[in-house]
Amino acid sequence: MRICSLLPSATEIAFALGLGDSVVGVTHECDHPPEVRKKRVVVKSVVDPHQSSSREIDKTISERLQARKGIYRIDLPAFKAANPDLILTQELCDVCAVDYNEVVEASRSLAQEPKIISLVPTLLSDVLGDIERVGKATGKEREAEELVRCLGERMDHVRERTSHSHLQPRVACLEWLDPIYSAGHWVPEMVELAEGREGLGKKGEPSMKIDWSNVVQYAPEVIVLMPCGFDIQRTLEEVHLLYRLPGWSELPAVKGGRVFAVNGSAYFNRSGPRLVDGLEILAQIIHPEIFPWQAAPQAARRLVERP
Repeated sequence: MRICSLLPSATEIAFALGLGDSVVGVTHECDHPPEVRKKRVVVKSVVDPHQSSSREIDKTISERLQARKGIYRIDLPAFKAANPDLILTQELCDVCAVDYNEVVEASRSLAQEPKIISLVPTLLSDVLGDIERVGKATGKEREAEELVRCLGERMDHVRERTSHSHLQPRVACLEWLDPIYSAGHWVPEMVELAEGREGLGKKGEPSMKIDWSNVVQYAPEVIVLMPCGFDIQRTLEEVHLLYRLPGWSELPAVKGGRVFAVNGSAYFNRSGPRLVDGLEILAQIIHPEIFPWQAAPQAARRLVERP
């Protein structure tokens, strides 16, 4: 079997099921596990996030989507050279992956048209279901069943332990800092499982742009910064954008020293197995009295307010 994964989360699912040797094409954003970097890149972005500010990235993406221009492009020669018989992609978010119609069109250029599996998860249960779908399509049903069982047990462990807490702090998960976006899809569900209250994002719905006044009015007791596609270091480079916002220093989370930067790209933005790692990180952030801090510095870090 020859698999092209056009989505980082799908790549992680494939490798978690033991399909690494079958993966012949990935995107420029696929970086986990480390050996995936040796794979042929068949999708690239027209936006360079390393050379642009958050405001510039948001503006470029918005303009391209309004003009019905995608932000990802299939490298057709590389795609043909990969010659997949199975393609893993998605239709959930134009910002996350190449346009589905472009995938279909490119697949017609191959000598033999491949099977396409489109993943459309909005909740954690959907992510587990996608693992099972990929397992069924690749003859890895047993591995998928075991992976789903293990992930489910870890989720249940968090749910069971936090359910005994009498505390349910107000949590704000911010998926972009300039402009401000609240995190959506599975993130509010993750906060709920970790026994927090996420009053800005909506479970099962896309992330959305919100006015800063909504954050101030909500007065979060915990703030988690998880810009889409950013690791810890890049997120920390953007934190200064928040200091100048009216009311920032008066937020309960800031005054209480409960503002955290996390590796959003690895543990919160991608609909793959590592979302459960993200859930466990959230549990440590929201309920330190129950879950001792174990998160690695590259996964999550408490924000130290500038003097």
